[in-house]
Amino acid sequence: MMEFKDFLDVVKRRRSTRVFKPDAVPDEYVNNILEAARWAMSGANGQPWEFIVIRDQETKNKLAETYLWDAETCAKIEMTRTAEYFHPQFRRSDPSDLTGSIHWKRAPVIIAVLGDMRTMQASTMLARQFEEHTFTANLANATFMIHLSAAALGLGAQWVSIIQPMSEMMKPILGVPPVLRLFTLVPIGFPAKQGNPYRRELNEIVHFDKYDMSKYRSQDDIQEFIKFLRRRHSEGRAYPRRD
Repeated sequence: MMEFKDFLDVVKRRRSTRVFKPDAVPDEYVNNILEAARWAMSGANGQPWEFIVIRDQETKNKLAETYLWDAETCAKIEMTRTAEYFHPQFRRSDPSDLTGSIHWKRAPVIIAVLGDMRTMQASTMLARQFEEHTFTANLANATFMIHLSAAALGLGAQWVSIIQPMSEMMKPILGVPPVLRLFTLVPIGFPAKQGNPYRRELNEIVHFDKYDMSKYRSQDDIQEFIKFLRRRHSEGRAYPRRD
């Protein structure tokens, strides 16, 4: 039996990597990661996931160009917020210039996680009334397995969010059939640098038998927490949203 400490060490070692070394990732590593991913849990064992392993640099560049187009729109919306709440990606002298922020296009390998919503037919009729939630959770489980497996192999991985409009623009680049969903991109490689992730303490988030209202956070508490995260990033430490 695996020692729990060894497992926890892998969990704590996993974090979002945004800058990668150019070193190639062995095929064996990629195969091991995908083997773990296919064992993720899914509602009614529907297993909606499929994966595209991307090594071709031209394909990565095209994906990044599409991502940049969407990110520029996101930047314009983000800058309507008070500056102290700006997403870290846009906390720069020229927030609209995002060209240099798409480091993931230089990752040796990118795994595209796809999903087929038709597999929801495996679930109960009631579950299918909320199919978007279950479908998304299924794909998130597989994505997390990719990240955790990468960490176990000494690799870094990034979670690249793909909103629906961007997904539709990227699908032709990858030849993805219209019926499938492009859920996320996971760049993988040996990390060039790692951040210092932050997590809330266990005693702040765990309740026993019922919710402990002494731990309830007001809207002001949440706002202060977000500002804390932003300050932490501006001080040069890893942004902890998904690290």
